[in-house]
Amino acid sequence: MARRGAAALALALGLLAVALARVGAQGAALQAPDYYVQETWSREPYYARPEPEPEPFSPPLPAGTGNGEREPRPPESRPPKTATKPKKAPKRERLAPEAPPPGKNSSRKGVRTKSSEKAASDDHSVPVARDEVREGCPPLGLETLKITDFQLHASTSKRYGLGAHRGRLNIQAGINENDFYDGAWCAGRNDLHQWIEVDARRLTKFTGVITQGRNSLWLSDWVTSYKVMVSNDSHTWVTVKNGSGDMIFEGNSEKEIPVLNELPVPMVARYIRINPRSWFDNGSICMRMEILGCPLPDPNNYYHRRNEMTTTDDLDFKHHNYKEMRQLMKVVNEMCPNITRIYNIGKSHQGLKLYAVEISDHPGEHEVGEPEFHYMAGAHGNEVLGRELMLLLLQFLCQEYLAGNPRIVHLVEETRIHILPSLNPDGYEKAYEGGSELGGWSLGRWTHDGIDINNNFPDLNTLLWEAEDRQNLPRKVPNHYIAIPEWFLSENATVAVETRAVIAWMEKIPFVLGGNLQGGELVVAYPYDMVRSLWKTQEHSPTPDDHVFRWLAYSYASTHRLMTDARRRVCHTEDFQKEDGTVNGASWHTVAGSLNDFSYLHTNCFELSIYVGCDKYPHESELPEEWENNRESLIVFMEQVHRGIKGMVRDAHGKGIPNAIISVEGVNHDIRTGTVTALCLLSSVVPAGSFLEDSGHTLGSSLQPLLLPEPPSLENPSVPSSSPSGRCSDVTVSTRPTMVAMFSNPVRLPLPPAASSQPPAFSSRGVSTAGL
Repeated sequence: MARRGAAALALALGLLAVALARVGAQGAALQAPDYYVQETWSREPYYARPEPEPEPFSPPLPAGTGNGEREPRPPESRPPKTATKPKKAPKRERLAPEAPPPGKNSSRKGVRTKSSEKAASDDHSVPVARDEVREGCPPLGLETLKITDFQLHASTSKRYGLGAHRGRLNIQAGINENDFYDGAWCAGRNDLHQWIEVDARRLTKFTGVITQGRNSLWLSDWVTSYKVMVSNDSHTWVTVKNGSGDMIFEGNSEKEIPVLNELPVPMVARYIRINPRSWFDNGSICMRMEILGCPLPDPNNYYHRRNEMTTTDDLDFKHHNYKEMRQLMKVVNEMCPNITRIYNIGKSHQGLKLYAVEISDHPGEHEVGEPEFHYMAGAHGNEVLGRELMLLLLQFLCQEYLAGNPRIVHLVEETRIHILPSLNPDGYEKAYEGGSELGGWSLGRWTHDGIDINNNFPDLNTLLWEAEDRQNLPRKVPNHYIAIPEWFLSENATVAVETRAVIAWMEKIPFVLGGNLQGGELVVAYPYDMVRSLWKTQEHSPTPDDHVFRWLAYSYASTHRLMTDARRRVCHTEDFQKEDGTVNGASWHTVAGSLNDFSYLHTNCFELSIYVGCDKYPHESELPEEWENNRESLIVFMEQVHRGIKGMVRDAHGKGIPNAIISVEGVNHDIRTGTVTALCLLSSVVPAGSFLEDSGHTLGSSLQPLLLPEPPSLENPSVPSSSPSGRCSDVTVSTRPTMVAMFSNPVRLPLPPAASSQPPAFSSRGVSTAGL
C-alpha cells in the first residue's frame, strides 16, 4: 500500500508540474508584445518581416484576450536626434534606390518633416531608428477616398461642412466657405478632449501621420502638437509612448505645408486616433491628415478580398523621374521600333527636352487621310498621375500590338498617335523631390519661371466675341483659325517657353482630336473654358460644336470605372454627377487663354481636359488601380478620332486644294483642309439639319448620295473602331461624275434633336441630293 501510495503521489506531482508549465507558457505568450498578431504575421505574403528593433506593438484586443493595458517594450535607449531638414539628395543616377524609411515611397526625397524623437526629452526616449532600414507603408487612402466617410469619426465638429469626413489631406474648400464643403475637420470646442479617428476596418500596422491645417482664404487654423492613440475596439486606447510618458508630436506651423511624423515603434491595431494638444493662438482646432499604414492580410475576410483591385498587365508601375522617363521611352522604342518614334517639341525653361512618342505603322510620316491624335500630360508639374498613365499607355500599346490584339493593331495602323507625357518637367522635378504626400497642393504646379501653362495661351475668345458683338462690320469675321495677336509673339510677352513649344507643335501637325490629362478632380471638361459675360466667374459657355464636345467628354467618362458612379463622394466641392462626369469648363470656373479654347479657335483640333483623379500625386501602390480605372477610357477616347468623314478636296482637274474652308450650316465654326488638301472631320461635326459647302472654291455640281458613318449613342458608347461604323467615311471632293462629291451645292441633312443636358443619341442616316 505504501508503495502504491507513493506512486500515486508521484503521478499527481507530475500532472501538477505539466499544468504549471502550460500556464507559464500561456503567461509568457500573453506578455509578448506581438502575441496577438504573430499568427497574422506568419501568413503575410506582401510585406517584409520587420527588424527585431523596434518591434511592432499591439494594443489590447477586446475583452477576454488580455488583463489590461501594457506598456510597449522599448528598444535600447538612444539619445534623441535634432529635427533638421534632410539635405537635398544628389542627382539620382540609379534606378533601384535604397529602401525608403517608413511612410515614404521611392520618389520621396528631401521632404519637409518633423522628427518624432524631438518630443522625447528624457533619458527613456524612444528615437526613430533613421539609420536602420525600416519597412515603408503607403497611405491608407484618406486623400484618394479609399477611406470612406463612414470610417472617419470625431469627438465634435463645428458643423457638417467641417465634419470628420472633411479631415482629408489636401482637401480644398469651396469658393464660398461656411457651406457643406469646407477645408478641414474643425472641433466644436477648443479643449484637450477633442479627437479625430480612423477605422481601418482591419488590423493595420500604423507607421506615421501626416497633418495639415485648414484650407481657407480667410482663416488661420492649425494644430501645433498632438498625441496618437491606437485601439482594437475603439473603447480601450493605448497612447504612443516616448518611454515613461505620452509622446507629444510636433504639428504644423502654417496651414498648407504637410508635416510627417513617424511613430517610434510601428503600432498594430484597427483604430488610430489623433488628440490635439495645442493649436494656433488665434485659431481653432482644425486638421487635415493622412495615415501611413500597412493593412495586414486577412484571408478569412471576404469583404477585403472582394474589393482588392488587381491588374493583369505587366507594366512598370512606379513613379519615373526625368531620366527614368527617357529610359522607359527608349525601352518601348527598342521593343517596337517599327511603330514608335521618339522626338522632342522643344525645351523647358531649365533646358529639359519635351519628349514625345509617336505610335503609327509609318512613324515619322503623315499619311493622307489618317487622322492625327495626341495626348499630353503634366502641364501642371505636380499632377503626376496623368504623366504615369501616359507612360503606362505607351507600354500597353506596344505590348498589345506585338501580341496581335486586333483592336490595338487596327488603332495603330489607322491612326497617327502622339503622346507627350511631361509638358512641365521642371515643375515635376520639384514635386518629385517633395514626394507623393509631402508636396502639398501646389508644389511644382508652375513652370520654373512661375507660369501656369494651362492658361498661358492667347485669349482668342475675347477677339472673336468682341468682333461678333460689333455692328456694321466691313467684312466677315473669321470664326476659326483666328490669328495669334502680335503682342503674344513678342519676346517681352509673359509666355512660357513650354507654351510656345506646344503652339508650334499644334501648328505643325494637323491634329483632329486631343486630350490633356490633369489631376485633382475626377471629371472631363470641354470648351469653352472662359465665360462670355463680363464680371461672371461661372457661366455655361457652349461652343458651336457643343453637342460634339459633350459626346467626346461622355465617351471618356462613361467608360471610366468611377467617373459616372453615382455612389462615389465628391473629391472636394463639386458634384459632377448631374452631367455624368462631364462639365463645361466655364460653368465650373472661368479660365482665359486655356489650351482647350486656343486649340478650338486656332486649329482644327478638338481638345478636352481630362481630370483623372482626386489625388494629384498618388502613391506608387495606387498606380495599378488607377491604370485599371483609366485604361479603357484612354483607348475609347482615341477611337473617337475615327468617327467622322475624311478625304481629299480637289478642283475640276483633280488637283488638290490646300486650305479650303469647309462650312457647316447651323454651326458657326468652320474647318479647313491642310496643306496636303486632306480633310478629316469628326462625324458629329456634320450635325443634323445642316449642309456642307466649300467657302473658298467653286466645285462641280456632280453629286452622289453620301452615307455618314454611324455615330455613337448613349446605349452603345464604345463601338470598336475596327467596325465599319466606327471609322471615318472616305470622301473625295471632286467634279468628276464617278467620284463622290460634296461642298458644291448645299447637301441638306435631317434636323437635329433639341439641345439638352445629356449628350444626344445619334443614328446613321443616308444623305441624298434629290430635289436640291
